[in-house]
Amino acid sequence: MSSSVPISPSQPFLHLWSAAELTQAFADGQLSPVEATKAVLAQIDRCEPRLHALYALDAEAALAQARASEARWQRGQPLCPAGLDPRLSLDGVPLTLKENIATRGTPMPLGCAASELRPAEEDAPPAARLRETGAVLLAKTTMPDYGMLSSGLSSFHPLTRNPWDLSKNPGGSSAGAAAAAATGYGPLHVGTDIGGSLRLPAGWCGIFSLKPSLGRIPIKPAYAGRVAGPMTRSVDDAARLMAHLSRPDWRDASSLPQQPIDWLDLRRDLRGLRLGLLLDAGWGTPASAEVGAVVQEAARRFEQAGARVEPLAPFCSRTMIDGLDKFWRMRSWLDFRALPPERQARVLPYIRAWVEGAAGLAADELFQGYSQMQALREAAVAACQPFDYVLSPVSPEPAFAAEWASPLNDPARPFEHIAFTLAYNMSEQPAASINAGYSAQGLPIGLQIIGRRFDDLGVLQLCAEFERLRGPQRPWPVDPVVLGG
Repeated sequence: MSSSVPISPSQPFLHLWSAAELTQAFADGQLSPVEATKAVLAQIDRCEPRLHALYALDAEAALAQARASEARWQRGQPLCPAGLDPRLSLDGVPLTLKENIATRGTPMPLGCAASELRPAEEDAPPAARLRETGAVLLAKTTMPDYGMLSSGLSSFHPLTRNPWDLSKNPGGSSAGAAAAAATGYGPLHVGTDIGGSLRLPAGWCGIFSLKPSLGRIPIKPAYAGRVAGPMTRSVDDAARLMAHLSRPDWRDASSLPQQPIDWLDLRRDLRGLRLGLLLDAGWGTPASAEVGAVVQEAARRFEQAGARVEPLAPFCSRTMIDGLDKFWRMRSWLDFRALPPERQARVLPYIRAWVEGAAGLAADELFQGYSQMQALREAAVAACQPFDYVLSPVSPEPAFAAEWASPLNDPARPFEHIAFTLAYNMSEQPAASINAGYSAQGLPIGLQIIGRRFDDLGVLQLCAEFERLRGPQRPWPVDPVVLGG
């Protein structure tokens, strides 16, 4: 995994520069993509032995991409897809992709030791769009078995840890992406989400992430509720990624038509906005006092800026969640059952225990479970309709033990921690996680901001305004001494 690439001490913090800062420096001739890439590779060398956020790191390939980008910038011809504002160029900016986003030629283990490692035949839509930008793909990022855990625990990858506290979990399933973003492995990272897999690790690692409206970012394979989305240290970097990720790709039959969205228009007058405040999800683990206090303080800041904040009553039921649990267990059980015994034995024991719970389900139970997707969708849309946006916790508690598969570590109760995130995958609404504070132990606490379907830009705008209201954050946990290196 080591990159073994030296970096000039004259630029010790390049790994923390934003995409906008990097491309402006490239344009001005003050910095080259090769220098930026070397800086990030050096940070990876310092921290990755303890963090384990990456898969398929290829330093030489990254440097080759950076040299090609450097030549384009020197010619004054950086790549930027036709029709996009040149300010949105990402040419030469370091990037990672979650390992379940296919990249041509790289095997895709899906976090599981039972997977057969075959090189991917083509780039998935997010990879294809970003390859067209000239961004430097450093590596893929880790995930748990089949993406079915909010954890950095995997039967294939080494245990991924939370950079704020190595004894804690980064969350998942976009585990490596969140840890990499917080630790300064470059500014741009892309993960996926089907029940909270962008927002939960973002909240536990203190970064920003947007789960977009379903179809806003083309993805393959497409599935109910499944999206790709940006994971960054700032809203601005996420907006720049959205401009590229949201470009069309016919391979996703559920993707939205191209829209002329100005992704850099991140200002919003908060006066008069009506915001719902959801502090009780109606099921699952209740929000802790610390989490509730941080979210209420965020709501107070919005009120001081002129928004109206009103309580939102719970709208989910245990019937909805138990039905979804049955449906998802059966989906995974069918995949698991098709494996030969020797490969079944390689699947994480927690996942095996969870899927085996579907073995005796009857057809009527399965159909009723599937129907709860629509019930949850309708409930979420109806609950949010009176409000311009909704505020809630991302997760009920700060980060949990690194070695655990979930906050309760109990396959019989696998979803209690996704009570605040799951509904918006089913309702296809955009929902973001932005850091809003810290626990007494110094762990990040995320605020979730939810918008109406297709109002992805509005959610980004509200998050950008909250960045301004929030004030200075604590320094990012990028010191290898802190990380035990």
